[in-house]
Amino acid sequence: MTLHRATIDLNCDLGEGAVHDAALMPLVTSANVCCGLHAGSSDLMAATVRLALQLGVAIGAHPGHADRDHFGRREVAVTPFECAETIDAQIAAVASVAGASLHHVKLHGGLYHQVGREAPLAEAVATMLAARWPQLVVYAQASSLFATVAHGRGLAVAQEAFIDRRYLADGTLAPRSAARATIDDPAEAAAQAVRLAAEGVVCTADGAEIRVEADTLCIHGDGPRAVEIATEVRAALAAAGIDVRAATGRAPSR
Repeated sequence: MTLHRATIDLNCDLGEGAVHDAALMPLVTSANVCCGLHAGSSDLMAATVRLALQLGVAIGAHPGHADRDHFGRREVAVTPFECAETIDAQIAAVASVAGASLHHVKLHGGLYHQVGREAPLAEAVATMLAARWPQLVVYAQASSLFATVAHGRGLAVAQEAFIDRRYLADGTLAPRSAARATIDDPAEAAAQAVRLAAEGVVCTADGAEIRVEADTLCIHGDGPRAVEIATEVRAALAAAGIDVRAATGRAPSR
C-alpha cells in the first residue's frame, strides 16, 4: 500500500477533569489544554501544562464556551467581538503557564462548530489570532470555513479529523444526539485512524466513503475508553508504518 502520508499528529483534549489524563498524555503528541471555562480549573490547567512539558507533548490552548452544565458542547449565541475576546483571554491563560512552549490553539465543542461554519465568527477569530497569536498553529476541522479563513489570514493550519466520531456524507460530524455518533470500540477507532492517515478517507455513518485531508487526528479525552483507544491507535499506526508527531500546520497563504 502506498501511504497517503508518512506522519500524523495525534491530539487529545485534556485538563477537563477526566480521571485518565496522566495515562493518556504519553500516548498523544499534542495536548489541547482546557482553559478552565467549559470544564477544569486554573490549577488543573497548570498541572496539565506541566505534565505535557515533562513528556515533550505539544501544548495547545483549548478555549470553549463558559457553559459547564453542557460541558461546552452546546452552541451559545455570541457576537464576533465576544467570540474573539473570550478565545484571546483563554489562550492568554494557558500562555501564562506554558510561555513560549504554547504550540497551537484548538477550539472546543459548540464554539468549535460555530466558528467552523459561521463567516462573521471565523473572520473575527482569525483576525484576532493573526494579530495576537500569529505563531500558533490553528487546529481546525478539515475543509471547514474556519480552516480556509485562518489560512488566508497568514496562519499555519493543521486540518483535523476525528477517530472516535462518525461522519456524515457532507464531511461534518454526526451530531452527538444521533445513534452511534461516537466510536467507543478501540479496534474500530484504530481502523478509522489508519484509513484517515494512510488513505485520506473515512467511512460515513451510512457506509459511503469520503475524502478527508487531515494533518492531526483527535481523541476525546473524556471518553470512557479513551486510553484503550489511544493505545490501539498508536499500535495500528505504527504497524501501518505511519510516524506520530506534533503537527506543524500547512504553510500560510502569502
